[in-house]
Amino acid sequence: MSTRRHFLQTTAAFGAFNILHAQDKAGSKRPVLGIDGHRYEVYHDWLTPPQGLLWGDTHGVAQDAQGRIYIGHTVNPASVKKDAIVVFDQEGKFITSWGEQFAGGTVGGAHGLDIRDEGGTEFIYHCDNAHQTFTKTTLDGKVLWQKGYPKEAPPYAGKEPIKWNCTNIAFHPDGDFYVADGYGSAYILRYDKDANFKGIIGSPGSADGQFKNTHGLWVDTRHSPAKLVVADRGNGRMQILNLDGQHERTIKVPGKLRLPCHFHVRGDLMVCPDLYSVVHLFDKDYNLITSLGDGKEPNQKKPWPLRMEPREKFIDGKFITPHDAMILANGDILVTEWVPVGRVTLLKKVG
Repeated sequence: MSTRRHFLQTTAAFGAFNILHAQDKAGSKRPVLGIDGHRYEVYHDWLTPPQGLLWGDTHGVAQDAQGRIYIGHTVNPASVKKDAIVVFDQEGKFITSWGEQFAGGTVGGAHGLDIRDEGGTEFIYHCDNAHQTFTKTTLDGKVLWQKGYPKEAPPYAGKEPIKWNCTNIAFHPDGDFYVADGYGSAYILRYDKDANFKGIIGSPGSADGQFKNTHGLWVDTRHSPAKLVVADRGNGRMQILNLDGQHERTIKVPGKLRLPCHFHVRGDLMVCPDLYSVVHLFDKDYNLITSLGDGKEPNQKKPWPLRMEPREKFIDGKFITPHDAMILANGDILVTEWVPVGRVTLLKKVG
């Protein structure tokens, strides 16, 4: 045991990605990723859609207070059913599906989604990059409001409309929320609780406080005052802002943090799915703890060589394109991937 622990500590110090193997009840072996204190057994395809519904790109994941898990996907063009939101219980059993209006197929669709408790009632906030809208619904899919191009917001209000395509939403503690124009012009827009525009944060570029593909964002209440954490994906970094949008820190991890997509925080732990084949865990001070399932091969020249391949070519314990991830209420981690046949992986915490 002491030799094994020494091995883990030594490889962690050199930034290695540890892949061990654990025996399951059936006698087969599953990969186990991570380091002591943050080790996870890998269950690929832990969530699968029901008959008649085929995954498209599995984009977003959220969990409500009752433990139900919501997956947003683009819907495979060959799917008979077109529901873009698929709901499972906390054990992974299918419950229901809905959201045909968010289906996109080959042109995107359901993208980011997160759940907010508002006075004891939970609501889902969606970003739909096929229809370039963001929408608030009940947990069973009733639309409460929907917003499109933000023509009331400078610089979008000019005679020549600029590009707009939102990707994710984050929630301000006072009821406001932020929308990331990740696939559009890289601004962050702030709205009040009734979806009235309030202001713009940042601008396109590569300097501190500027963004290139603001793909994801999270209000980090582990700090007082809370921070707005931005996945500045196109610049390969995270940026830490105050809630008014002023830049405070830029986080780079050369060779590790490549294309950060989004964040989720539970307790002191933050998970960050990285589109370039890996999932990161950060501590409260944004120090990298470990990186899980790195699927990038040494000297790999082409990004995501397996993305368009059939499922049988996927490699156990290796990620291809992590797009969203969340830490479930029991401490496990769920990862969705941007692959046309979809993949939802459970990382079951084992130590």
